[in-house]
Amino acid sequence: ANIFTQQPSYFSDLDETLPTVLQVFNNILHKCGLQCEGASAEPQKLEERVNVTPGNMPLQELKDIVLYLCDTCTTLWAFLDVFPLACQTFQKHDFCYRLASFYELAIPELESAIKKRQYEDNSVFADLWRRISHSRKKMMEAFHIIINQICLQPILE
Repeated sequence: ANIFTQQPSYFSDLDETLPTVLQVFNNILHKCGLQCEGASAEPQKLEERVNVTPGNMPLQELKDIVLYLCDTCTTLWAFLDVFPLACQTFQKHDFCYRLASFYELAIPELESAIKKRQYEDNSVFADLWRRISHSRKKMMEAFHIIINQICLQPILE
């Protein structure tokens, strides 16, 4: 038994938390100067219009974004891996679509920025590359868990 079977109201807590989880992906896109489909197109303040991209942002900022993304993807995957019943709740929020859109916009942009940048220390490049690759892998695995639970399992049962 797990905490969700002991406490079914946690499903509604999860439901209320998911927009915050999705906001993490929007925040990353915003920091990278990218806009997600379906994200609210709020008018930007004039000083925010500076075109920051992963390619021209300070190295520390790029590191922070990649670290944040890596932590987020690993945590999401770990949660779905141990608790696949949460998939229904995730999908209620169009999670697969939102994740795929994020992946398509952010990953090529971040990978390209990591590859093209000049590094004083090659271990920094190696670490960033390892983390972005890990993030990509965990996003795909989380996606597979959801698709498996929602689309494939019901057919097999």
